[in-house]
Order: sequence, then C-alpha cells, then structure tokens
Amino acid sequence: MSQLPKCPTCSSEFTYEDGVMFVCPECAFEWPKEAEEAVSEEMVVRDAFGNELKAGDSITVIKDLKIKGSSAVVKTGVKIKIIRLVSGDHDIDCKIDGIGAMQLKSGFVKKA
Repeated sequence: MSQLPKCPTCSSEFTYEDGVMFVCPECAFEWPKEAEEAVSEEMVVRDAFGNELKAGDSITVIKDLKIKGSSAVVKTGVKIKIIRLVSGDHDIDCKIDGIGAMQLKSGFVKKA
C-alpha cells in the first residue's frame, strides 16, 4: 500500500483517495493529487546550514521567532518532529507543541 500524504490543513494521518483528489475525513479538506506530486518533485528546500530538508524530517529552531499577533515566542532549540514542505515564502509547515500549526522559513532552522 502506498503512503498517503497528511492533510495540509490539520495534519491528519487519516486521508484517503477519492478519484483525482485526496480527502481528509477530520476537517473535510480536499486537494488534488497532482499538487502533492508537483511540490515534492520540484522543490529543494535547504536549512540555514545548507542541508537538504525532506518532508517528515525533524528540525530545530536556531533563532527566537516572534509570532505575529501574539506575545508568544518560539525559543531557540525547540525541536519540531515532523515537517511538511510547501511552496511559498514560508516553506516549512509544522506543528509546534504548545503553540500549534505554523509555517516557518527554512533559513531559521537546522536539520536535527
């Protein structure tokens, strides 16, 4: 059985295929299969030290990051276990314990 991607909105592992779409049963988000394949094949994301990052890697934050609209801060040394690579300015999508879902720039992390 092939490995299905996690949901991009809620990171649920219980996604399933429905024709040419992936569907998340927890948040009802749907996205096309081609989008997932295109992002994973074309993108090469590197951390602050030049190491190539892949979806599912663990990373560590190397600089205190202020969260816009909040007084919370992601401290240096916070380890994030599973990441997902996305296209855009903030190219890492992840969940941080105690904070929640976030997007990070690869220049502020290192591969763990």
